Amino acid sequence: MSEHSQDNAGSDKNLATDEARILAASVVTERVEVQGHILDSLLLPKILDLITSNGGRFVITEMSVGQAATDASYALLDLATDSVEQMEAVLAAIEVHGAAPIETVDARLEAVDIEGALPEGFYSTTNHRSEIRIDGDWVPVQDQEMDCGIVVDPVLNTARCKPMCDAELGERFVVGHLGVRIFAESTSESGQGFEFMNSAVSSEKPKQVAVRRVAEQLFQARQEGKKTLIVGGPAIIHTGSGEHLETLIRDGYVDLLFAGNALATHDIEHAMFGTSLGVRLACGEIVEAGHEHHLRAINRIRRAGGIRPAVENGILSSGVMYQCVKNDVDYLLAGSIRDDGPLPDVETDAIEAQRQMREKIRDLSFCLMIATTLHSIAVGNLLPASVGVVCVDINPSTVIKLSDRGSSQTVGVVTDVEPFMRALVAELQRMSAPAGSTGV
Repeated sequence: MSEHSQDNAGSDKNLATDEARILAASVVTERVEVQGHILDSLLLPKILDLITSNGGRFVITEMSVGQAATDASYALLDLATDSVEQMEAVLAAIEVHGAAPIETVDARLEAVDIEGALPEGFYSTTNHRSEIRIDGDWVPVQDQEMDCGIVVDPVLNTARCKPMCDAELGERFVVGHLGVRIFAESTSESGQGFEFMNSAVSSEKPKQVAVRRVAEQLFQARQEGKKTLIVGGPAIIHTGSGEHLETLIRDGYVDLLFAGNALATHDIEHAMFGTSLGVRLACGEIVEAGHEHHLRAINRIRRAGGIRPAVENGILSSGVMYQCVKNDVDYLLAGSIRDDGPLPDVETDAIEAQRQMREKIRDLSFCLMIATTLHSIAVGNLLPASVGVVCVDINPSTVIKLSDRGSSQTVGVVTDVEPFMRALVAELQRMSAPAGSTGV
């Protein structure tokens, strides 16, 4: 045997010895696997770091690396911890990145004993596609959403995400992490055409490229009849971008609008008085007693019985909300403690607003969030990772908060709202122009 072969043999023997020592000295062991684009998306290094940072130890017992860009890689890991609680913490940390125990056991279920609360130790969901094992079969989890429990229907043999506030007595929820597996989408799989942005927050990236990518997503969604959501803040109106959003609605690029009382109020204020927060948008002039305009606008809508009756009766004849009514674009206005009025269309019950949002985002393909921190984070919490999300805001912390909350598919464009919206409309009009035309 050559000296090199002897060294390799000695190395393999030492590795096997080390592995045996690690596992033998541990109270709890588990074997997990992870597959997909785990190297180019840095999933594997993240998983290994999470294992050690949570007090665990690991040995990579099997590893195969995909050769082509489309090939998946695979790793098999033996984990070891000093307690069951420690192993639960390790498994909870790494499952978000697609690492799952290979032990073939059914998910453990416990019944709800207190209405509106889940059993202790309930499985807390992510926004990634998941499955649970029931009677030996892997069952897909429906209505995928982060921060929920998984309720199981024993008769239909189905599973779905359900928020704890909606838990009903006797319902059976998944407890623990065994019998659950996650299919985490890597950057390569969920890039949504934004691979040119290596970082989630794009503050110094070419804005025109970002605009073009968003336009392509909207254009493709309209061509394929897919559902698009705009989540908007009042800055759209304050910055004079309302007309651009109106164009997107008129041209069929918006299927659903989520906003608060403020966007609708100042949009209607502008339609009725030409101001937003008392400032005349056409010239930037502060109008005498203009601070009353938004209240007078709300009052007129309340007297009319709502936004739709106001449009039908000719009281409201322009603006974003007018275009939503005229073009049958569904909208949901969710209120907050700060709201003036509010408009009669505003849902002031936060839990009910969440329920309605969940219903309306079914089958959503793309979401564009514009200049709203709280609404963006709220909607991001409800969206599965398979939905493409772009967040446009002058404040980079908005996108950072979205990512920190788990909406890892979000791509951020840090820029002023009005130039972005104007460029987006121009790009879409160029794409829609007949062949041979110079467009708009």
